[in-house]
Amino acid sequence: MKKQIFTIISVLFMGVATIIAQKTPSINLRQENQKNRINQGFVSGELTKKEAANLKEDKIRIKRMESNAKADGIVSGKERARIHNAQDNASKEIARKKHNDRTRY
Repeated sequence: MKKQIFTIISVLFMGVATIIAQKTPSINLRQENQKNRINQGFVSGELTKKEAANLKEDKIRIKRMESNAKADGIVSGKERARIHNAQDNASKEIARKKHNDRTRY
């Protein structure tokens, strides 16, 4: 009986640990914020259609990185750092393209 209870508790703990490891709220929040910045830049005319499309491709690439990192059930520190670095670069690119001399109008 004790062995069965221990087994059940172990399985539940491993399941909870996996769910916690898969969550990436800070990555998701940054993705959403950057998506909003791209949309705002396009609507205001700060971004051309081509610039907005290129930035959206970057967002898709980062989302793919996140999906690949989650594929094994655990997002390691190294994977998380690579995603954050890619998001930092994308953020700089958004700012650079929003403040260049090109406008949609």
